[in-house]
Amino acid sequence: MRESILACGEARRVLPNLVVDTTVLPPADRFEFWYALIAQETAPAHISSGHLDNFVAYAQAIDLGRVRMTSLRYPSLDSVRPAKLVRRTEGDVYQLALPLTGRSTLIQDRTESMLEAGNHFTLLDTARPHVARHSADGPGLAHTITVQIPHASLPLAPDRVRRLLATPLPSHLGVGGLLAHHLRSIAAHPEQYQPAQAEVLGGVALDLLAAALAQYLDVEDTLSPEARQTALRARVVDFIDRHLGSDELSPRSVAAAHHMSLRSLHRLFEGEATTVAELIRSKRLEQCRRDLANPLLRQPIHAVAARWGFREKAHFSRLFRARYGRSPQAYRATVTRRDR
Repeated sequence: MRESILACGEARRVLPNLVVDTTVLPPADRFEFWYALIAQETAPAHISSGHLDNFVAYAQAIDLGRVRMTSLRYPSLDSVRPAKLVRRTEGDVYQLALPLTGRSTLIQDRTESMLEAGNHFTLLDTARPHVARHSADGPGLAHTITVQIPHASLPLAPDRVRRLLATPLPSHLGVGGLLAHHLRSIAAHPEQYQPAQAEVLGGVALDLLAAALAQYLDVEDTLSPEARQTALRARVVDFIDRHLGSDELSPRSVAAAHHMSLRSLHRLFEGEATTVAELIRSKRLEQCRRDLANPLLRQPIHAVAARWGFREKAHFSRLFRARYGRSPQAYRATVTRRDR
């Protein structure tokens, strides 16, 4: 059983997380073991499935300070959390559900909705009964990200939030899209973050969630200045990501696109580790590095650089060497030899 869990902590300098893979267990033991983690990390519920005799599933729980995120992959199942089970547990916790694949139907407080994977997320209140039905696409597994959020950590009145329980909210556009991107990035590559960043990552998730809900409820003026700034920074970074290949991208064009002065834009990033200009340059260099490492993309180096906004070959080479410790040519050659 010890083989089925990999605990990652400070010693490995990555986010504290717990991984469960049921396939290392005998088929008859798989569901019970997976359910034990789910009951601990999300909320206890009665689960039924046509795959209980051989429950192939995976789970990764990631500690983000005030909130805890779980990435789940599992076969089709129905989950019921009745009032009797709710009374046995303690604490008021919201559960954000972000389906990435499959189909999900959720019912709470007489609201029933179907979430489209990649387009919707919603909130459930684990202090209230609810029903969830998840169906995988074909023979594959459903994939969902959940986040456990104490009521006290969300800066919105519970009676307002209750109006949105089990309501489909957009996860592909607006602030909801930024929230989904943030959570998916952490779930996909938790190893790129250090333990000291957990609290910051959780705080960003909370601010983006609060901003998305407040926008939907039309109560954005009730948010703290910090939450509004976090949401605005996320919009700016998303804009930069979508326009990296544009020759027009610059701090001035970013400020204009967000209807603010250049000084206000710089002030927005004062507490960050990088300026807007450095952020643009860093993201462009990383795109160049990825293209140079792609064995299927054999464009000349100057064409790769130009694609991401670097028009002067010598200037690009100096920046690339300063960032990655070798010239673009040497980097591509090293990657090519390693992959042979």
